[in-house]
Amino acid sequence: MRAASNPPEGKNALLRGLPSIEQLLRRPSLESRLANLPHARAVAALRLAVERVRSRLLAGDLRPFEDADVEAALASLATPNLRPVINATGVVLHTNLGRAPLAPEAVERVVAVARGYSNLEYDLDEGERGSRYAPLIGHLRTLTGAEDAIVVNNCAGAVLLILAALASGRECIVSRGELVEIGGGFRIPDVMRQSGAKLVEVGTTNRTRRADYANALSPDTGLIVKVHRSNFALVGFTEEASLAELTELGRSRNVPVFQDLGSGALVPLSGPGLTPEPTVGQAIRDGADVVAFSGDKLLGGPQAGVIVGRADLLQRIKSHPLTRALRVDKMTVAALEATLELYRDGRPDAVPTQSLLTQQPALLQSRAERLAALLAARGVVGKVVSVDGQVGGGAMPLARLPSYACSLTVEAPKVFLDRLREGEVPVIGRIADDEVVLDVRCLSEEDLGQVAQAVAAAQSGSQP
Repeated sequence: MRAASNPPEGKNALLRGLPSIEQLLRRPSLESRLANLPHARAVAALRLAVERVRSRLLAGDLRPFEDADVEAALASLATPNLRPVINATGVVLHTNLGRAPLAPEAVERVVAVARGYSNLEYDLDEGERGSRYAPLIGHLRTLTGAEDAIVVNNCAGAVLLILAALASGRECIVSRGELVEIGGGFRIPDVMRQSGAKLVEVGTTNRTRRADYANALSPDTGLIVKVHRSNFALVGFTEEASLAELTELGRSRNVPVFQDLGSGALVPLSGPGLTPEPTVGQAIRDGADVVAFSGDKLLGGPQAGVIVGRADLLQRIKSHPLTRALRVDKMTVAALEATLELYRDGRPDAVPTQSLLTQQPALLQSRAERLAALLAARGVVGKVVSVDGQVGGGAMPLARLPSYACSLTVEAPKVFLDRLREGEVPVIGRIADDEVVLDVRCLSEEDLGQVAQAVAAAQSGSQP
């Protein structure tokens, strides 16, 4: 009676009564369940179960400790924290979902080198130490027209390394309209400060001319920097100096020009809703001395920061101490080499990012209709609707990709999305106009059945 009339005391009693790990290891009802597990895993699961119950008691949920809590903890430990999800958002390069999916050829190459030893830094022809970048440099030179190349862990790292190697302690001239935030709170001015370079802002937010750069040049200028505004667009009363204008200016004053290209398109992209995107090769042809770009955006490879450009400048970059701190591992090299080979062989459509971005609306509509049919077979009404998808990953901000989706009318859309996300195979969708929207752009044929099954399970679970 006292516990019922005084909930805090009941909570305290439940907290004091939480079993110890030793008690749980000897509990008969759990003995058979834990007997075949490694002792360390069993102990970890029991600790997790006790901590979860303690947390819910402190939050006011007065359910006592039960064997089911141990089962839930064991299931959590058996589920990898990093695991595949199904992307039904319509965003192709979804940063939160790992950006570019790899081509099968790249996946196979990664598995092959990860399984055992490899010649990562061993020259099989000479029988001596080699360079981990050797498998990539030839492809990057051929595909971009640059004299030399190197690859680091991501594009922000590439920018940091370039600035530190070529302009530490010296001035870097950048347009105010290109001082972008690249995501996660990281801003170009912050990266410059970390590199030791001195930022010199020129022009205004919306208009920067060649003369602005020319007037800012001084004996202390180390680099002219042009940043591709890949994650936002500047429209209206605008003006900017072209890369070709800046390289002509830089050469007249013997100052290198660095283009932070970001999105990393190796070939022109054309498809419904896509907007023009400069390619790396065009930047080299326009005279850029150094170009940096991402491996896991429009290129469609693994996370990497690729640097290409003049041989003398690349040599300075390669010899900088930060190069070792930012170097890539064997799996990145393997995945990027296999991806670059597809471009070399004239098969960019074999790169999933390329094919996902260039799909025709009629194909997507047919896929959405198949998903709706699979849902109907499970008693779920899915309405086929036209939607706009996005490129994502800070690329082509003005692009609106015409796509199709199945729209679900449910009582609590947020709760329904949570159920989809918490399923055995997590499905990530979105909410629009108070309905759950499942865009089919990034769904494979195999995904359609899994999505239909997940939706049916979520609907069943949401019913009283």
